[in-house]
Amino acid sequence: MQLSIAVIIEDEPQIRRFVKEALQENNWQVYEASTLKDGLIEVATRQPDLLILDLGLPDGDGQNLIKEIRTWSKAQIIVLSARHDEQNKIKALDSGADDYLSKPFGIGELLARVRASQRRPKSDSSNQSNSSGFNISKEESSFTFGNIIVDRVARLVKKNNKAIHLTPIEYRLLTVLISNAGRVLTHRQLLREVWGAAYSDRGHYVRIYMGHLRQKLEDDPSQPRHLLTETAVGYRLVVDEL
Repeated sequence: MQLSIAVIIEDEPQIRRFVKEALQENNWQVYEASTLKDGLIEVATRQPDLLILDLGLPDGDGQNLIKEIRTWSKAQIIVLSARHDEQNKIKALDSGADDYLSKPFGIGELLARVRASQRRPKSDSSNQSNSSGFNISKEESSFTFGNIIVDRVARLVKKNNKAIHLTPIEYRLLTVLISNAGRVLTHRQLLREVWGAAYSDRGHYVRIYMGHLRQKLEDDPSQPRHLLTETAVGYRLVVDEL
């Protein structure tokens, strides 16, 4: 069996070691680097399926590496960083990162995010992505989370096998979340993909329509299990609870 390939770019040896061991125990082939320069070489050479990246590297900012890699690689990028402020999270995600974990973090949560990243649509003839690695999937087949089934060919949504009516905007928002399941999407990304670039400063639109989706799809809208808020950053569709 051919193993999936991961590259870890992290300057703290202890973190690098325990992340590497955890991935290897879950059937990943792992390569590592401690600097931005060496990390770029590893990514270009190994062509990984997954990149785990620290932002605070000794020879540069990992944000710049994300932007560069996104011009030629579709690898899933998970950021590990001691930077806790929301603007850094938003910047990393807007640059093309797929997920963001703040240090300290639990290895169980990291592995759950890794599993979620591997369930996302791959870039091939049936999928497109924009310059930030944002997935825009053609409608095909069906998608299930919890007790919800979305038939993207028939444009039909069912909950507990009963049809649920969604408005065109609600349906578009849901399909964008589905195409990026498990990934944190910023308010700006969602506004751009659902409403268009001219609406990128109207964050309240997303909050209102996410509220509508929760009312229609979640068993308990006040404690959602699948349509989750990433405070001050955006939203995430979780297929399996982390």
